[in-house]
Formats: sequence, C-alpha cells, structure tokens
Amino acid sequence: MSDKKANPAVEYVQESVMELKRITWPTGKQAFKLTLIVIGFCLVFAAIIGLVDWLFNFGYTQLLDLAQNNKL
Repeated sequence: MSDKKANPAVEYVQESVMELKRITWPTGKQAFKLTLIVIGFCLVFAAIIGLVDWLFNFGYTQLLDLAQNNKL
C-alpha cells in the first residue's frame, strides 16, 4: 500500500504547466496591435492628466494673484 501524498510544490508546478499549455497565445501581429493600442491609450491619458494639471495650476496661480492684489 502506497499512501504517499504529493509534494504541494511539485503539484503546483505541474498544474501551472498544464494551465500554460491550455492558453491561446496571441499571434505576433495581434500582440503588436494590442501593444500599439496600450501605448496610444497611455499617451492620451497622459495628455488629459497633463491638461488637468495645467488647468489646476493656472487656476491656483490666478487665485493667488487675486488674493495678493486685494491685500493692498
């Protein structure tokens, strides 16, 4: 009678390898298109964040100037 329990680490690695074999990987063309989409999204989002930052900075500066001019 052999009641050996499998090593949990070995079992984990074996299950991970089985899962990786079931993955449908994208083609090179698909990966390239998706990469361009991600880069484009990042650039657009960075531009939006930059614009909002500039607007807040401009508003803050105007508010400080207004406060300083009224302090006479």
